[in-house]
Amino acid sequence: MATDSGALTAHRDAAEPALRPAGDRRAEGAPRRSTRLQRRENAAGYFFLSPWLIGFFLLTAGPMVFSLYLAFTDYNIFSPPEWIGLGNFERMLQDDVWWDSVRITLIYVLIGTPIKLAAALAVAMLLNYRSRGTGFFRSAFYAPSLIGASVSIAIVWRAMFSTGGPVDSTLSVFGVEIGGWVGVPALILPMMILLAVWQFGAPMVIFLAGLKQVPQELCEAAAVDGAGPVRKFRSVTLPMLSPVIFFNLLLEMINAFQIFASAYIIGSGTGGPAGATNFYTVYLYTRAFTNAQMGYASAMAWALLVVVALIAFVMFRTSNNWVHYAGDNR
Repeated sequence: MATDSGALTAHRDAAEPALRPAGDRRAEGAPRRSTRLQRRENAAGYFFLSPWLIGFFLLTAGPMVFSLYLAFTDYNIFSPPEWIGLGNFERMLQDDVWWDSVRITLIYVLIGTPIKLAAALAVAMLLNYRSRGTGFFRSAFYAPSLIGASVSIAIVWRAMFSTGGPVDSTLSVFGVEIGGWVGVPALILPMMILLAVWQFGAPMVIFLAGLKQVPQELCEAAAVDGAGPVRKFRSVTLPMLSPVIFFNLLLEMINAFQIFASAYIIGSGTGGPAGATNFYTVYLYTRAFTNAQMGYASAMAWALLVVVALIAFVMFRTSNNWVHYAGDNR
């Protein structure tokens, strides 16, 4: 009897899945079908991403890795790379022209970026208080950011500041006889900074969006407490705009370090006059494509990347001291 009872129990357990309701059997097979569907969706996603992935690895990641290798070699295109270790980086530290290009680029970044952001914020505040024609003025001020980095604008800018150009003629009317800025080493860097400031449209639009998010209740409360326009700007507007200021400052600083087209065109590709337009990227280009020193140029490129990354890291680490977010109780 015990044997028959055990056999009956085993038979019942084996037949139990077939006796379950159809809904239970579907629930049991659902995870498998869901997994197969998920795999198909993932495969389809990677398939549509494949053009971008192929382009990224072949045109971006691959050249970056190869340039990192070249940074430690002596490579002149015409002969195979020869490993020299840190030789290129030691050579940079002893290169007076390299140090001069670093100095020019730092002056451009440290002076041009704050002036550009100040102009962008000032215009954004004017547009924020203007109700009629805001769309037109916003588009008009943004246009230089779209075309400012082009070769054609650099050629026009060079012509404007040349001897006898519109700027020279206008200053002559007021009795200021400077001559062409392009040929004066002391004036060509301010001219480049003016070109950068003229392209304030992109940060202006971002500032304008940030100003729209400043709660008016805070400004009204500050006015009730007797705060004037300057106090409201310093105590209310700036703290509320600090995330936007941080974003614009980081982006514009990175862009300023990469200035090339306008400096190359205005300096006639030689960094002139007297090396005044020999920015870091211009000197890098000269070493790579004029002197065929690809190894040295790769080392310069990676040095720039490391320096910009360190500056960005410091900005992020110190942002807790001056960037304030809504609802932040610090």
